[in-house]
Amino acid sequence: MRSCVDTFTDPEPSSALAAGERDLARFLVEAIGEAIIRGELPLGSKISEPALARRYNVSRSPLREALNRLAERRLIERTPSLGARVVSLSTEALHHIYAVREPLEGLAAREAATRATEDDIAALRATLARHENEVRLTPGGAPNAMGGADNDFHAMLARISGNDLLVRLLCDDLYQQLRLYRSQLRHVPGRGLRAAVEHRRVLEAIEDRDPELAEMMMRRHVAASRAAVVPGVEKDHA
Repeated sequence: MRSCVDTFTDPEPSSALAAGERDLARFLVEAIGEAIIRGELPLGSKISEPALARRYNVSRSPLREALNRLAERRLIERTPSLGARVVSLSTEALHHIYAVREPLEGLAAREAATRATEDDIAALRATLARHENEVRLTPGGAPNAMGGADNDFHAMLARISGNDLLVRLLCDDLYQQLRLYRSQLRHVPGRGLRAAVEHRRVLEAIEDRDPELAEMMMRRHVAASRAAVVPGVEKDHA
């Protein structure tokens, strides 16, 4: 079962690039995207193409193509007066993301409760066990916001749902922005422990083949995540 990283479908890099440059552009999309998620390129900071070209030892053509893809992922933004910058956290955008995410994630859990095979459930159990172990080993019980088990649990439910549109919405359109906002949960003490408990309740409902309960537990989980991260983002934004 693949994660959202595997299901994310970026448009093909420009055909004007040579084959080697297209491969390099794909690498740069992932490398620079991870640098943004991990805070190595601070939120709101100006993008310097010469600095990035030196950092990754690349030419400007594949770098510019990568920046175009990152703009489509909404990890960077361009304005005529300021040029390219890493996105800043917006409380309005955050509210919009969670407002969309809650019903979609709930639907994925509902569908998973009716469609999951025994192999699917075994894979969900293994993923949740890894997440719970990560939480126990992480000081403060911080959730994994860097593309690990927490993200895979949600992605797996979307894929188990069998709804390709749902997979695309959750794994393509929202995934990178969710990772960026979810990274802020590292600053919420105990949130990782609570998230693990909430995931366990979703899984138990799926194991019981109870779609209504699975949807309710997932929507509660997303609402709790929203309640945890929004105040901190609002404070930083203020």
